[in-house]
Amino acid sequence: MKNRFLIFLLGISFFGFSQDTLLVPMDSVYTDIPVVDSIEVTFTGNDIQNPSALLSFYDKMYQLEQSKSGKINIVHIGDSHIQADLFTAKIRAQFQKVFGNGGFGFTFPYSVAKTNNSAPIRYSASGSFQSFRNLYADENRPVGLSGFSMETTLKDFAIQLNVKDAQYNFTKLKVITPQNVNLFDVSVSNKNIVIERKVPKKITHKVKPGEVLGGIANKYNVSLKALKQANGLKSDMIRDGKVLTIPTKGTQSKSTTKTEYIPIELQPSLFSNDYISETPLDKIAIVPNQEIDDFALNGLVLENDNSGVIYHSIGVNGAKASDYNKFRLFNEQLPVLNPDLVIISLGTNESFDKQSGEQYFAHLDQMIQGIKEKNPQACVLVMTPPPSVLHRKYRNTFIEKYAEAIENNAQNSNYAFWDLLKIFGGNNAINRNAAKGFMARDKVHYSKVGYEKQGDLFFEAFLQSYELFKSTK
Repeated sequence: MKNRFLIFLLGISFFGFSQDTLLVPMDSVYTDIPVVDSIEVTFTGNDIQNPSALLSFYDKMYQLEQSKSGKINIVHIGDSHIQADLFTAKIRAQFQKVFGNGGFGFTFPYSVAKTNNSAPIRYSASGSFQSFRNLYADENRPVGLSGFSMETTLKDFAIQLNVKDAQYNFTKLKVITPQNVNLFDVSVSNKNIVIERKVPKKITHKVKPGEVLGGIANKYNVSLKALKQANGLKSDMIRDGKVLTIPTKGTQSKSTTKTEYIPIELQPSLFSNDYISETPLDKIAIVPNQEIDDFALNGLVLENDNSGVIYHSIGVNGAKASDYNKFRLFNEQLPVLNPDLVIISLGTNESFDKQSGEQYFAHLDQMIQGIKEKNPQACVLVMTPPPSVLHRKYRNTFIEKYAEAIENNAQNSNYAFWDLLKIFGGNNAINRNAAKGFMARDKVHYSKVGYEKQGDLFFEAFLQSYELFKSTK
């Protein structure tokens, strides 16, 4: 029988660093542990902290359970850990398994914007678009809820959305645009039009052994000069096997198929323009409103007719809280999701900018207050950043400071928090987590298994806290 080792991953710092700028090489903190099957990782201290900040949300969850009707909206905002929609997909699946599936929620054509896309929703597009994300975009650009703006001035485009998982088929579509202007139509059907046209006839000839250029010209009744010009030849010498283009004035028919979308006008609502279907849909196309000249898309929302949880995921690779704060449109559009709970997962990119704990929390608190101002009904939960290394080499002391700031300010700023840094073993456990296959090679991002493990742990902590709340009813 194999020996098994039980390793408790404790969120304990053995180093009393007092400066945010102190970087310690990883190898001086701990040594690599070999990748062996006998390593068992136990996660400890898995609790939602300051759960009193979630009481009104728990009460809504309780009402949903009792009435079996209505929808609960959870909005999870973050960086590349969230845009990948592995961590959030696991949490979404867990919530909807227990409380019901109210729809996929927020989505954006990331692949059309040339970045990574959520797995269940696939996009393709005809036409050309410019995309801008909140890290680099000028503050005058209409970057909104997605952290992106996708723009074009062309009027011949279509953005096709396909649902690859039938459980996320939808009956309601919300289209989110700057200032809620009705820029788009929607198409649920199309027809293919075959266009016939005449094109120059193309004739080729492969030179056989013994053939000469003049003989080939005579065969096709063209001049030697014309044959040489058509093939860029400067002499009459020709090698066997060469493929020659034979000049001709003839034409031939060529058919092309064009997809014509049948537009349906969207119906305006307070924060979006909407389409409601009588039957569930698995695909749809966003097409231009022909009365508009400039187009910008900030996101889409997919809902169904069922009661349950809608778990919206909003992530931008490389994003920081300050990037979301730059654009007023982000907070102005957030009410379209009617959030009952907003979860914030940021900090990894701030550490690469070497922000101090005070700087990080100032930006985070500004983000929280902006969310609450436009969405007073929403509770807020902050996740600490997960364990990571800095520049593939150094102990990331910055995220340790961020976790401390999140904990110290939770009551005053009235948010709950979940200490993912501690629960996943802290920075001292990075190599152990990597050995277990939880981390990507850069030891900043996580593997699919690692993100799904984090999702399971969060839902476990949430359910434990929520069941405790229910015991008081």
